[in-house]
Amino acid sequence: MAPTLWARQVTIVLAAAGSILLGAAGSAFALGDSPDVPRLVSFGGMCQNCGLAGRRLVGAKFIGANFAGASLVGADLRGSSFIGSNFTGADLAKADVRGASMLGGNFLLANFSDAKLAGLEAHAVLFLNANFSRVTATCIDLSASNMTRADAHEANFQRGNFTHATLINGRFQGASFQNAKFEGANLTDADFTGADFREADLTGATLDGATLSGANLQGAHNLTQHQLDGACEDTRTRLPNGLSGHICSGHGRKRDFTDTAD
Repeated sequence: MAPTLWARQVTIVLAAAGSILLGAAGSAFALGDSPDVPRLVSFGGMCQNCGLAGRRLVGAKFIGANFAGASLVGADLRGSSFIGSNFTGADLAKADVRGASMLGGNFLLANFSDAKLAGLEAHAVLFLNANFSRVTATCIDLSASNMTRADAHEANFQRGNFTHATLINGRFQGASFQNAKFEGANLTDADFTGADFREADLTGATLDGATLSGANLQGAHNLTQHQLDGACEDTRTRLPNGLSGHICSGHGRKRDFTDTAD
């Protein structure tokens, strides 16, 4: 068989009483009818558009794997590892990814809606246009990750770590960031309408064009007037004592009060 065809092979290593090696050529691979994958060790190779919905994949390791478009809806991925793998467009809605770790992976357009992500460590991961709506993600670590244009409305990110993360143009309406860390994060043009930032650390965060209408920033740490001068607020926005906001004419843009009279 030509080497290029073997490159499309997906290898799954299972360990139960001993080690079992299963391989399948092609771009998709099914694991039979059983919802459980006992003591899964690792996934590698290509498995685009795989159907793994509802599977028990506790402790799985995805190393350099291509699972673009894969369905992992409702899958149990607790404690799993995702290292340098491609999950572009993968569907992880309602999946349990608690305590998992991700490093340098690609989750462009991935769907995590209603997933359980508490304790997830995702450092320097690409989440461009990903869907995090209504996720439970307390104590998540998204440091240095790129969440540009992500949709995370009504998500729970309490005590999350967004240090040096990129949230440009993200949609975070009604999200909770209580006690979260945003040191050096870029929140430019993101929509935080009704979001909760109580006790969050906003040291050096960029808020230019960010919408904070109805947001609660009471008790926020290291928030400066200079940061707020670049953002948009309204009469419902709650700010720390001594700071003031700027009323917006629309999402992410301050009302222009410049006198243009001749």
